[in-house]
Amino acid sequence: MSKKPLILGIETSCDETAASLITENEQGIPIVLSNIVSSQVDVHKEFGGVVPELAARSHMEKIDWIVQKAINNSGRKIEEIDAVASTAGPGLIVCLSVGLSFGKAFACALDKPFIAVNHLEGHALSPKLNSKLNYPYLLLLISGGHSQFLSVKDLGKYKRLGTTIDDALGEAFDKTAKLLGIEFPGGPQIEILAKKGDPNKYDLPKPIFNKGGCNLSFAGLKTAILKITKKIKTDQEKFDLAASFQKTVEEILYKKTKIAFSEFEKENKLKEKIFVVAGGVAANKNIRSMLINLCEEENYIGMFPPIELCGDNAAMIAIVGLEKFKLKQFSELNHPAKPRWPLDESAAFLKGAGVKL
Repeated sequence: MSKKPLILGIETSCDETAASLITENEQGIPIVLSNIVSSQVDVHKEFGGVVPELAARSHMEKIDWIVQKAINNSGRKIEEIDAVASTAGPGLIVCLSVGLSFGKAFACALDKPFIAVNHLEGHALSPKLNSKLNYPYLLLLISGGHSQFLSVKDLGKYKRLGTTIDDALGEAFDKTAKLLGIEFPGGPQIEILAKKGDPNKYDLPKPIFNKGGCNLSFAGLKTAILKITKKIKTDQEKFDLAASFQKTVEEILYKKTKIAFSEFEKENKLKEKIFVVAGGVAANKNIRSMLINLCEEENYIGMFPPIELCGDNAAMIAIVGLEKFKLKQFSELNHPAKPRWPLDESAAFLKGAGVKL
């Protein structure tokens, strides 16, 4: 029986300090031995959002302890680690630098390979942590910093089909929650409030709903929420607005995903049609349910990471490290932190006023 690789993953791209050890069984199925995530919600709550300098300081204070805990919880010894994988981008550069520097030093001390990982690729491969995932597949990545459709042809081979031209969906959720008086991070609470409200109470805009292919836009929706919240006086009106926002987002994603299905099928010769939804917003149960129903309508296999692995974590970084380790795709120790690092580096930049779709 051959020794299976043991990979240490490290994640510090924003406000979670995380470390994980994974390996695989004889059938090549990944096994998560430990996955430690330390949130900084209490650090940033009073500011209503992530403060980069405070986040970086918290990472520096915790990273050594978090990695040690991940090793202890894995039941394996430090000498057994075969490679270290750290997030190198995209993200807040002061935060990225903490985990990236720690990972490089750790790999150097062990004399083991170092693997720089794209945070978005971690999300893209996260369903591999609990399912078999074949290429090619269509990816919808919806998080606090990104919202895009990508055709995933293989490890490291991505073609962007659509993206947000302004705000990410997770950001729209968080900003809406803030306008409704919900403490940071309030995005996940929108779904809870929505259950108490009338989803048809407010007719909210759906920017670029009838143009732009499967590109997305949420800035106009956010502005509409801002105007309505200035007139709201009762809790029930808050519940109604949350429900209307949730419904509007679902309608946007339903239509844009159908368009993405069509574009994906034109791009690839498919034996099976696979649709992966990943990122923090993939934990929204209503959005999950709607997209699962859409997959059934269109004969797609819908795949989601477990809800606890939708947000930022190090297991998804380790799974990318594992795949790259097997291909001997190692990184140099001078690999830089990249605050912007798109999966499809050839895709045009589509953000800001005057964008032509």
